[in-house]
Amino acid sequence: MKGKNPGFLHGRQSERAVLDRQLAKVRDGHSAVLVLRGEAGIGKSALLEYVAGTAEDCTVVRAAGVEAEMELAFGGLHQLCAPFLDRLAHLPEPQRTALETAFGLSAGTPPDRFLVGLAVLSLLADVAEETPLICLVDDVQWLDRVSAQIVGFVARRLMAERVGLIFAVREADGERALQGLPELTLGGLSEPDARALLTSVLPGRFDEPVRSRILSEARGNPLALLELPRSTSAAELAGGYAPPSTGPLIGRLEHNFSLRVEELPPQTRRLLLLAAAEPVGDVSLLRRAADILGVSMSEASPAVAANLLEVRTRVQFRHPLVRSAVYRAAGPTERREVHRALAEATDARSDPDRRAWHLARAAAEPDEAVADELTRSADRAQARGGIAASAAFLERAAELTPDPARRRSRALAAARAKYLAGAFDAALELLNVAEMGALDDLQHAQASLLRGQITFGSRSAGATVPLLLTAAREFEPLDAGIARETYRDAFYAALTAGRVSSGPGLEEVARAARTAPPTAHPGPTDLFLDGLAIATTDGYAAGAPILRHALNTLRCGGFTVEQSLGWLPFACRMAHNVWDFDSWSTLSAKLVRLARDSGTLSVLPSALLLRLANRVFAGDLDDADSLAAEAVTIGEATGSHFLAHYGALVIEPWRGRETETLRAIGTITGDRTLSGEGKALTAPQWALAVLYNGLGRYEEACTAAAKGCEYPQELGLALSSLVELVEAATRSRQRDLAVEAANRLATICQASGTAWATGTSAAARALISEGDTADALYREAIARLESTPVRTALARTRLLYGEWLSRENRRAEAREQLARAHEILDRAGAEAFAERARRELEAAGETVRRRANGTDEALTPQEAQIARLAGEGLTNLEIGAQLFLSPHTIEWHLRKVFTKLGIRSRKQLGAVLPGGAATPA
Repeated sequence: MKGKNPGFLHGRQSERAVLDRQLAKVRDGHSAVLVLRGEAGIGKSALLEYVAGTAEDCTVVRAAGVEAEMELAFGGLHQLCAPFLDRLAHLPEPQRTALETAFGLSAGTPPDRFLVGLAVLSLLADVAEETPLICLVDDVQWLDRVSAQIVGFVARRLMAERVGLIFAVREADGERALQGLPELTLGGLSEPDARALLTSVLPGRFDEPVRSRILSEARGNPLALLELPRSTSAAELAGGYAPPSTGPLIGRLEHNFSLRVEELPPQTRRLLLLAAAEPVGDVSLLRRAADILGVSMSEASPAVAANLLEVRTRVQFRHPLVRSAVYRAAGPTERREVHRALAEATDARSDPDRRAWHLARAAAEPDEAVADELTRSADRAQARGGIAASAAFLERAAELTPDPARRRSRALAAARAKYLAGAFDAALELLNVAEMGALDDLQHAQASLLRGQITFGSRSAGATVPLLLTAAREFEPLDAGIARETYRDAFYAALTAGRVSSGPGLEEVARAARTAPPTAHPGPTDLFLDGLAIATTDGYAAGAPILRHALNTLRCGGFTVEQSLGWLPFACRMAHNVWDFDSWSTLSAKLVRLARDSGTLSVLPSALLLRLANRVFAGDLDDADSLAAEAVTIGEATGSHFLAHYGALVIEPWRGRETETLRAIGTITGDRTLSGEGKALTAPQWALAVLYNGLGRYEEACTAAAKGCEYPQELGLALSSLVELVEAATRSRQRDLAVEAANRLATICQASGTAWATGTSAAARALISEGDTADALYREAIARLESTPVRTALARTRLLYGEWLSRENRRAEAREQLARAHEILDRAGAEAFAERARRELEAAGETVRRRANGTDEALTPQEAQIARLAGEGLTNLEIGAQLFLSPHTIEWHLRKVFTKLGIRSRKQLGAVLPGGAATPA
């Protein structure tokens, strides 16, 4: 059996010490994660065996990737969880449903893979409550894609559970799933240890030059040291009177195994090939297939005696290189024969997908019956959330489909599945195959849309726009609803590309969308798209009222979850653009709730950022911090670290933290994946403008704000940059620039007509006015903004008015405005602006205490987030589900929170946290 030879542990004292420390951590009540990396044969599996042998007081569960199983979704994960499926009832209902659906135990909506990951995390944590749990996962590079993603997710979320996860992976593989986890790279044995191991398998005398050559070729690889002497002839051992072998070491090892297999009897080789093609290691299945081929299981004895195979409760090869050597040495006809036998031996009811896969490998020519089986397997895989597996089934189905029209249809479906799985290059290849023949109109439109979607995911937003425009026009006579959704996506791509787009822009998209036919039953989404198009072609003033009406209608709901997740992100963005704060608040809260409840992590990150920005403008930076921490959690789980930096980009400028703001800006501007997005240029300039206005460095703020509003069609933070520009230009004595910006802002705000817009415009006009006019405008601005939840705008307007009153020597009135501004800004945590108000108050003759450190200052961001959620009344189970942590870890964090805050229970959190319990998002 692979890894059982004690020689594999020669010279591994330091590695065993590392593993011993990992086990000790788990026994002490903490989690442990380690990735063992190294080339084939270096001893990774032997070290996993060592862990299994020294963890007698722990529950040990194992899984292993198999190259032939890579296309079967959740196969590796099922190996890991199978011993504990009787505990599924202990999981929260959404998690239990997700895992049951993924494993095909029940039918349901395809689960998000990270919801499945949370279910696995909860399941392992539940097991570890009784006894420490050690999970050993070998050959990660051959796990199916979704299993690899999920075990990597679980490894990143382990904290206070008594769970150890130890992976073994080929040196250059597994990077995407396990990147960033603690690792131990295994090198070759030292010369003395390698010599000792070689001597243990060749105890007799032989020439030192031969010994030196074997040691040199093996480079300390234990498997090579054990196998190379087996393939060295007696002449070589006796005196080196034969030429040495050449070629890469791994290739030579596999070749050596092939030579050893060739020495076996024909029926034994046939049985080995059958075992190599059946990766599960199911003895009963192998026996049934052998019977079909007329081969007795007793024929395995020579392979067992040669230490190539082990047959116990499972059939296992000594090393994966043995399996690959056996399979590659066989001819196509032999392979098809054993796959046909395995398909016949596999139960079509209990394991239809593996049966279909064997049938596909047994097919020598197109076969519609097999292609149809594969298509049904693809449907089952997709229903379980195994998109990559679905794509593999569909790709093979297309290859085996004899009818050209049906083959193109299946290739198109396979291309879409490859796109959804993130395999963009493979998706384009299949799309090209589908387009080689004559597609009907609907297929052609679907192909155009898919090409646009692949381009958006793999290249740039700007290059996507013409493709989506083409697709939208093709859908117009076929499906008006999909056509309008495609125009929506083209708008989004054009807005995202912004100034860096070299192709069609917003105006071309808008003109095309305005000519699109309406849907059969026009609704708020149609009105929304019309308003967006009119605002682009006829001007902001013409489109803003239509957009506001559409947003009000959208707030009433009446949409499916899928429709809401498709339209609400854009609706939230446009609510900001038309200064409709109520719609922005309502729709962003709804979007976050829907994304959380449905486990749609493809939408939740952007939903959190839209909500986060809304909370910043509302003056609730603590709530924004909580949302940012959740975004960070998802970023850590999914590998999308951009989320953490974008949250910081929005929050830190308001807190006046220059170092943190510049760090976030540097990360975003240096991210090559964002180089095709205009907002990646606009957002950092807005952030700098807010930061430097707060710090009173107005010339720097003016420079940044001017750059931030250079491309007004981007809307959003380009409009917000215009607000910052008026203040910065006024304070830096650039009056002409301030007047021009205030006039541009007035035109936009008048068209919107909301209290937020008109109040903001009045404050901007007050900045460029004097005497009674300025006084009246400041009062108007405050009156309008007081009727809105936009507390940052109100507080800053009071600050500006107080500063103006001080210059007018109206000190008592100034103190009133400055005190109220300081109260709001201080409570919000807008430290730089609050400090500006404090300094002005002192200059006006009133002493103000600097903001005292809050009781939660010692809490980490994650602890503060958990404390806030617990203060809102969420249970540990609910908090864990939201933050992708186990309830045990939440309890562990809360104990630390209570200690830091000097309290004993969550009932006291409301009294010690800033602002008491937070308002749920």
